[in-house]
Amino acid sequence: MTATPELSTPRTATPELLRSVFRQHAAGVAVITARGRASGARPVGFTATSLNSVAAEPPLVSFGVGVSSSSWPVIAEAEYVGVHILGDHQEELAATFARSGADRFAPPTGWRTGPEDVPVLDGVLAWLVCRVVARVPAGDHRIVVAQAVVGDPAGAGRPLLYHQGRFHALRD
Repeated sequence: MTATPELSTPRTATPELLRSVFRQHAAGVAVITARGRASGARPVGFTATSLNSVAAEPPLVSFGVGVSSSSWPVIAEAEYVGVHILGDHQEELAATFARSGADRFAPPTGWRTGPEDVPVLDGVLAWLVCRVVARVPAGDHRIVVAQAVVGDPAGAGRPLLYHQGRFHALRD
């Protein structure tokens, strides 16, 4: 029989408690991209660890985005978004898209305009272009639900993970 450690004293839920609990949760790392509707609009993007598969039929995904983020005004209006699963070789790319004020699409970031005018990142493990079907208010965030319309799962490598506030490679 395995010994069970004693539970510590429960704490009242606060933003810090939630952050502390989720530092224990390893998550895959994705980058979400979009482009504004205006002709010549600059692309936007951000690093997300909140990406989830919602349903297979129809193929739906979800992710959270803060309403105070610089990407939110474009995501709030975008008809399509790009979803990119990062490989363990893309830690710097993840950091760039997580950094406030960074020119995320400047070199060395490799990308191209993909289907539905969505920015598609180079060298990722997999990507999807998705049509936004809902934006659900959730505190200081919005949960975006989007239906996959096209993608490519054929990138090489292993996934990048986020745990304890740092990026990590998956180990066997």
